[in-house]
Amino acid sequence: MHQINVYLVNAFTEQGKGGNPAGVVLQADGLKDEQKLAIAREVGFSETAFVSSASDADFAVSFFTPTAEVDFCGHATMAAFHVMFEQGVLTQGRYQQNTKAGRLGVTIEADGHIVMSQNLPLYLKRFDYAEISALIGLDKSILASTQLPLEVISTGLADIIVPVPEGYLDKLKVNDMALSNFSRQHNVIGLHAFELCDEGEVFTARCRNFAPLFGIPEESATGSASGALACYLTQYVYPCQSNHFTFEQGSAMGRTSRITASVESDEQGISKVFVGGYAQIIGQTRPVA
Repeated sequence: MHQINVYLVNAFTEQGKGGNPAGVVLQADGLKDEQKLAIAREVGFSETAFVSSASDADFAVSFFTPTAEVDFCGHATMAAFHVMFEQGVLTQGRYQQNTKAGRLGVTIEADGHIVMSQNLPLYLKRFDYAEISALIGLDKSILASTQLPLEVISTGLADIIVPVPEGYLDKLKVNDMALSNFSRQHNVIGLHAFELCDEGEVFTARCRNFAPLFGIPEESATGSASGALACYLTQYVYPCQSNHFTFEQGSAMGRTSRITASVESDEQGISKVFVGGYAQIIGQTRPVA
C-alpha cells in the first residue's frame, strides 16, 4: 500500500470561483479498479479521473464516482487536462483521450480554456410528463406547458433532459430513491433539468443535474449532460446549422458554474459537439491505495 497524490480541481469555474470539484490522479497505470474506487470514495467528489498511458491515444482516462465507474465525465476530463497543463505535462494544443465512451478530442488553448469533443448524440427514448413529474415534485401540467419532449440523450452518458417553465427550476423537489430506481430501470445516469433564459441574457439556460443512483444527489456542473442539452436545444428549440450556448449550473448549491457548448450540423444532422470552460486547482490530498 502506498500514498497516491490526488489533485483537487474545480471545473467549469466562473471567473475563478464556483465550478464542480473533481479529483485527478496522474500516472495511474499501476492502479486496479478496486483501488481507484477506494480513492474516489475517500476523495468524496462526484467523480475522480485517473490518467494512464495509451498506445493509440495520448492518454487513457477512467472515471469513478464514490460508488461505481462511469464511461465518461466532462468536468473530470476538464480537471485532468487542466492539471496536466498547469503542471507542464501538456502545452497548448490538441490531444486525444481514450475513454469507455470512445476516443475523444481535447483542445487546450493558450489561456487555459479547455474544449472537449463529445460523441454525436443518441436520442434513446422519451417519457411522458406524468412519469417524470412524480420524480421531481412538479405537476405534470407544469411540465406539459413547455410543449417540449422529455428525452434521454447521450453524447457519452445517458441523461433524461427535462425542460421546465421559467421560475420552476429552483422549485424541484427530487425524490432520490424514486429517481435512483427509475434510472436503474431505464439505464440512465440521471436527470438534467433546465429552464431557458430570456433572449439577451448572458446564459442560454440555467440547469440542475441529479444522479443519486451514482451517489450524486445534485451536481454543480456536468459536461456530458451539457453536450446532450446543446443537442436537444439544436434539435427542438434553436434549429440551425451552428449553435453556441452558455449554461449556468450550480446556483442552487451556491457554486455557480459556467459551461459553454457548441453544435455544428450538416445536411444529415449534428456533426460535431463541443463543451468547454475553465478550471482551477484548489489543493491536493494523499489517500492510501
